[in-house]
Amino acid sequence: MRQYHVYIMASLSRTLYVGVTNDVARRAFEHRTKVVPGFTSKYNVTRLVYAEGFGNVRDAIVREKQIRGWRRNRKVELVESPNPGWDDLAATWFAAEQDPSLRSG
Repeated sequence: MRQYHVYIMASLSRTLYVGVTNDVARRAFEHRTKVVPGFTSKYNVTRLVYAEGFGNVRDAIVREKQIRGWRRNRKVELVESPNPGWDDLAATWFAAEQDPSLRSG
């Protein structure tokens, strides 16, 4: 069964981005390495600070839209409930910033 994730990325200054993906490692890598021009690359939003898994893509999309509609303080509370230090949850996922789709094993 395929897994989908709603995720929140943040910059060091805590600018937030909410997204949905079927591959959170790949997507975190894309944000981290700024391969896609746009909001996250412009504002240096490179740290994965929250992720929530779903078995159904529709549920993930509904949740993403719900979170996007929240005021900033509610998003901050969501991040800080499991991650009070705003740690980068993907900090150890990539060996020397190697593309996760290119890793063997």
